[in-house]
Amino acid sequence: MWKLSPELKAIKQALKQNKLPNHSADLSYAEEKIVRQIEKETEKHNLNNLTRTAAYLDFFTSFPELEWAFLAHMVSRNAGWNMTDLKGTFLSKLLTLKQQEYFFTFLERSNWLIFQDAYPQLLLYQESKLQQRNLFHLLPQFGVSSFMVILWNHYLQTKNDKMISTALIINEQHYIENRVVHHPDYHATIFESIEFKLQELLELNQILFPSKSEENTNVIGLSVHHFAALNERIELGKKLYQLLFDEENFSAVYDFAINHSHTGSRNDFYPQLFNTVLEETPYDNYQIRLERCQLLAGTHRLYSPRLRDAWGNVPQLPADKGDWYQDWKVIKLLQSAKHSVLKEKIRDSYCDGLKKLELAVLAKSTLTK
Repeated sequence: MWKLSPELKAIKQALKQNKLPNHSADLSYAEEKIVRQIEKETEKHNLNNLTRTAAYLDFFTSFPELEWAFLAHMVSRNAGWNMTDLKGTFLSKLLTLKQQEYFFTFLERSNWLIFQDAYPQLLLYQESKLQQRNLFHLLPQFGVSSFMVILWNHYLQTKNDKMISTALIINEQHYIENRVVHHPDYHATIFESIEFKLQELLELNQILFPSKSEENTNVIGLSVHHFAALNERIELGKKLYQLLFDEENFSAVYDFAINHSHTGSRNDFYPQLFNTVLEETPYDNYQIRLERCQLLAGTHRLYSPRLRDAWGNVPQLPADKGDWYQDWKVIKLLQSAKHSVLKEKIRDSYCDGLKKLELAVLAKSTLTK
């Protein structure tokens, strides 16, 4: 049996009572105006990965106490890089056009869903501060979980920045669990595919946080394992949050973020290795280029297009309705990670993954000659 802190006991009590206003009740003219404006702003910034990523950073710059917004910005950058990887040097040769579309659709839908659920919460916090009153009774108007209504009300009382960020991590992963991760449209085509299992097997998935030093750009981050497991995603999010806001890391990562606009290309942080334009002709036979993340002499840089050159904007269907929150015991996940985050040699892991992809492309080209 796990022991609850006094703060978690208070949250438990609020969740069990769960006396939330009826979101179908009539709103005042002023409340209706707030809801419509937030919907308009959310739709405006939810156009594509670039607009979402920029919106998160702009919000965090204005409200640095809501640290989740910066975590969302950095993770959204990674989503954009994953999207353009599909059209880059390696994956464009390993996946069919249809498979590329499947993977992009999954990434884009997840990115879109999280933003359309989370951004209204951030904007309602902004409006609450502006009006100096609690407006979180309006959250159900945006389909936000009752769990987050309780946690936002708790936050206004306690100003526990870490607690609200952890709550948002828990919420976002529950929110996409049945809407994307275990949705039949994606589970059958993505998580059961040979390509996805191959990527997990080869450990090719990393979340990278570029950080700016006086001399160059470094990267920190963590590898992604078992993405389909809800609790694993939540624990990963908590560890990434801890890593990002470690006093040794935050300033350098934030410095990179505000000085390098997100384009979706890995050229943003690794221009020595990646270019936004294709340097070789489409008819060139692939030749080995990489040795420990360095280009061999006389070889071309890897192609990593900008997002706007790789993918167009995709209209999205409305999110499936429903509240993921069912049981107060979910607050166990609000507890901090039990272990400190080890400083993983993420650059080595990423470079090893690139080399494995290169060898896979070379093997495929040899077999198809």
